[in-house]
Amino acid sequence: MNYAFPPAPVVTLDAMSSNPFPVRRIFCVGRNYPDHAREMGADPERDEPFFFMKPAGAILHNNSVLPYPPATSNLQPEVELVVALHKGGRNIPVDKVDYDYVFGYAVGLDMTRRDLQLAAREKGRPWDMAKGFDHSAPCSAITPEFYAGNISRGKIELKVNGEIRQSGDVADMILKIPQMVHTLSNLVELFPGDLIFTGTPAGVAPVVKGDVIEATVAGLEPLIITIG
Repeated sequence: MNYAFPPAPVVTLDAMSSNPFPVRRIFCVGRNYPDHAREMGADPERDEPFFFMKPAGAILHNNSVLPYPPATSNLQPEVELVVALHKGGRNIPVDKVDYDYVFGYAVGLDMTRRDLQLAAREKGRPWDMAKGFDHSAPCSAITPEFYAGNISRGKIELKVNGEIRQSGDVADMILKIPQMVHTLSNLVELFPGDLIFTGTPAGVAPVVKGDVIEATVAGLEPLIITIG
């Protein structure tokens, strides 16, 4: 087929003992840890987690330099467990979300221009430019589920220049992985290649040029990014 110009290459992530994983879409879960919901001014007893998206082109591979983005003076990383799907569908039952749907797991960073996010929130506007900018979704290689097992608990942590900023446990998530896949599939049709960034614990704070970010989830390859 002829195109008006050459199409963009497929965005991929490395995957342990597997061919590269083609990324289709990136879904993110907001306020999925009670302590983070509270630090963002929400009440986790009343305000349910919600979904937003980043473009697949926002992926930044492990051990890369993330250029400090324009239009912000408050860039904040959020460490997240990432779920990679290799099967999709609509109205997926909670009890069916297993190896048939989950290809594997990775460590991700939901990079956020916090000043733009707060300004948009005050005006009731979308967060797209605060969350979906270039290189805003750093992600490690994927560990397939048959190596990692079904991750439902384990330490999740973020260090900046060796100092711990965020620390929690995946078990603290409000929406667990089966629930979030089920809920998302009732909103949109899911497809192989979709990623879900599952939320972040408390402790978010700005980073500056030269900072080295290390994001970890127990049992997975660490994600290391330098702010350039």
